[in-house]
Amino acid sequence: MDTSESSGTEESSGTGRKTTGEGAGPADTGVAAAPAPPGRGRRRWAMDTRPLRFPAYRRLWSSTVVTAVGSQLTAVAVPKQIYDITHSSAWVGYAGAAGLVPMVVFALWGGAVADTVDRRKLLLVTNTGIAVTSVLFCAQAVTGLDSVVVLMLLLALQQAFFGLNSPARSASIARLVPASELPAANALGSTVMQTGLVVGPLLAGVLIPVVGLPGLYLIDALALCVTVWAVYRLPALPPLGGRPARRAGVREVVAGFRYIARHEVLLLSFLADIVAMVLGMPRALFPQLAAGTYAPWGAGLALGVLFAAIPVGAVLGGLFSGVFSRARRHGRMVIGAVVGWGVAVAGFGLSGNLWVAFGFLAAAGLADMISMVFRGAILLSAATDDMRGRMQGVFTVVVAGGPRLADVLHGTAGAAFGPGAAVAGGGALVVVVMAALAAAAPALRRYRI
Repeated sequence: MDTSESSGTEESSGTGRKTTGEGAGPADTGVAAAPAPPGRGRRRWAMDTRPLRFPAYRRLWSSTVVTAVGSQLTAVAVPKQIYDITHSSAWVGYAGAAGLVPMVVFALWGGAVADTVDRRKLLLVTNTGIAVTSVLFCAQAVTGLDSVVVLMLLLALQQAFFGLNSPARSASIARLVPASELPAANALGSTVMQTGLVVGPLLAGVLIPVVGLPGLYLIDALALCVTVWAVYRLPALPPLGGRPARRAGVREVVAGFRYIARHEVLLLSFLADIVAMVLGMPRALFPQLAAGTYAPWGAGLALGVLFAAIPVGAVLGGLFSGVFSRARRHGRMVIGAVVGWGVAVAGFGLSGNLWVAFGFLAAAGLADMISMVFRGAILLSAATDDMRGRMQGVFTVVVAGGPRLADVLHGTAGAAFGPGAAVAGGGALVVVVMAALAAAAPALRRYRI
């Protein structure tokens, strides 16, 4: 295994002006200073696959292809097993909370750890931990333990490992591809994850009668072995410049938040996501809308269509990422995508036809994909390498926590004003608040690479 390093580029914080970095990429990635030519014809609008020419990134991405589906098998199996044991949706909800808390805590700490150690080693440890947890899920299902407490403890352990893993994984991308191709790399990764959200649950539904819940857990564990092997073959990713290792404690986590506060473009990128997700994520109202507004199409069909629409739009956005992934004004792309999300959500709230609603939600999914791609690129390019792990830790918490806050907000508003008004009002608020942020703080709209 080649662990040698070569020079690369690193962005100066909050400016978008490139500065030379030290040891930014391993030799076997082949990262070049000049980006690949944009191509002609179909390559201008089809999925931008330029980052896949770098072997190290290709290994990391290929492992995601396998685990994106496998992880969804466990995501379906755990709540089903809990419901089979308790016959209570409340316990399913409690399990979600049991997973959220350790994920949030360990994502923040994991970001600090990722900035102090070799990220490849951290990925090896955490992916192995997730795989072992899947094996334990399988073992408890095979033995017929039927213990909700054990399931919740295993879920908490799994999410703790995920919280440690995610910041290191995302922060590593900037060391594997040139800065100009970060949007394309983010689009490739996001497309795979969104595809997993669509394919994984469908596959789980097909496999449960065939292999049962133990089989789902086992397939996920085997998929994670592929991930561990792919990470093992990555080059070393130690802190740049030979900086001495430091302890990743509370002080380092707090330093990450201070870094965000001092760099306006980073702060605004997080606020843009919070605005979109908290004010404009309407999923808590999908069951009520399916049972009421869209009941003529069948409540079950309507609910499935509503939940599938946003991931479908995101996947379509990824398949045609060549249209937007080469844009250099990353800040304006984020602003436009968040506003587009708000407009689409408002249109969904006003629609009385299920398939019109599907179209609006798919458009929202496309906007969310674009926003995710360029927010991720900003976090990787505007932060120095010694802060990228902590930025990705906060990013993980925002992505996980924002929709859950939205569930509370939209559920309350839907009960007070009706689901359609709550959804349309939330979408309109996204547009107004994002436009106000863009006008009041110019750093985001001026940011480019």
